[in-house]
Amino acid sequence: MSRCPCIVITLGDPCGISPELLLCSLRAINRWASVIVVGAKAGVDLLDAVPNRKVYWRWGKAALLAPAVLGSRSYGLWTSTSPDWQKSEAALPGYATWIDPTPTMKLGDLALGEASAASGRCAVEAVRIGAQLVMSGQADALVTLPLSKSAAHQAGYNIPGHTEYLQELAGSPITRMAFVSPSLSVVLHTVHQSLKSVVEELSADSVAETLIFAADRFMQLTGKLDLKVALCALNPHAGEGGAFGNEESMLCEALVQAEASFMEFSTGGSPSPFAHVASPFDSGPVPAGWDIFPSAGQSLTMLGSQRDIEVIARSPAQEKPPTHPSPLFFGPLPADTLFQRAVKQEFDLVVALYHDQGLIPIKVLEPSRAVNLTLGLPFIRTSPDHGTAFDKAGRWQADPTNFLEATALAIRLAGRAKHEPWKAVVTGPEQAR
Repeated sequence: MSRCPCIVITLGDPCGISPELLLCSLRAINRWASVIVVGAKAGVDLLDAVPNRKVYWRWGKAALLAPAVLGSRSYGLWTSTSPDWQKSEAALPGYATWIDPTPTMKLGDLALGEASAASGRCAVEAVRIGAQLVMSGQADALVTLPLSKSAAHQAGYNIPGHTEYLQELAGSPITRMAFVSPSLSVVLHTVHQSLKSVVEELSADSVAETLIFAADRFMQLTGKLDLKVALCALNPHAGEGGAFGNEESMLCEALVQAEASFMEFSTGGSPSPFAHVASPFDSGPVPAGWDIFPSAGQSLTMLGSQRDIEVIARSPAQEKPPTHPSPLFFGPLPADTLFQRAVKQEFDLVVALYHDQGLIPIKVLEPSRAVNLTLGLPFIRTSPDHGTAFDKAGRWQADPTNFLEATALAIRLAGRAKHEPWKAVVTGPEQAR
């Protein structure tokens, strides 16, 4: 009998919209997995004085055994769509075991909608403890709600963002930020750095490394050995033959290196140029039905939810072997047309050279469904594709759909990694309550 998966959710910045997203979504997530939240309890307490709440909650002693974390305090968080608490805790519809790694943080130390050194400390310490829980095997996947880089820096943490900090914590030799969605998948070559430094540091070797690593990990994720990978050009019109810059010649060299790295694989040699980098997935073929974003199929609807929460159950499908046993690389291609071609399924994956080049298209095309997935960690980590939204904090206007997509993806991928039938799927237009 399959056990219930366990996921760790880090609260992110407690002064942004993350507490609201969590409270609105907990009931739906409980239908997929047991939940451990790591974050500042004070972040939820800030919402006590906010009117027009959509969810009601209360604190108590943890109902499930909480992992022991030095210097932390543990609670049980129960949520309900009704203010009527004349029920037993077991009958309430939402529950999470809560670990507060900053228990001395008081309500007066934080201000709703304002980034600060205090909120930054809460957010980063939550990520540190959350990663430790997953790496120690006490949970199956990590979902991170957004933190503020500014607040983290005010608190003295010199980190560019989640991805780099998790790489440091895990000791991973290489990571890349990926964004996956039903219509488009993108891997970023560079992330949180200035556009000037992107151009200054661009090299054929570094771009080739990203191309090879991205192809390697997406072959694991999708099971497609003939993956089609397209590289964005840096300059308009891919440089127009040198009229707008010569960086494209460097990118062409990177593509040649990427193709060459898979030559041995295409003739039956090693399937992974990055076999030395830890992965939560084995290198075998992907079982039928384990798509990143499942399409419609035979389903079991979990009744009683405000959203249509489904678990997809498919029979194994017979797939034809690829005609080309290694990835194919294309480019450098003009970025103004490349993403449209990828959406039309001409390519399976796009590698973008810098942050906005990749994120603007996917946020326009998939504002609710694109999920941030870190490649190169020894565990599953996903995150919603949005920020802290301090300007919306406390208004109960934040849409939890993207957070639910990130959580559902983490559970599906963790199920694949552990060979368990965990296939959480988010459908329907209504918000979870």
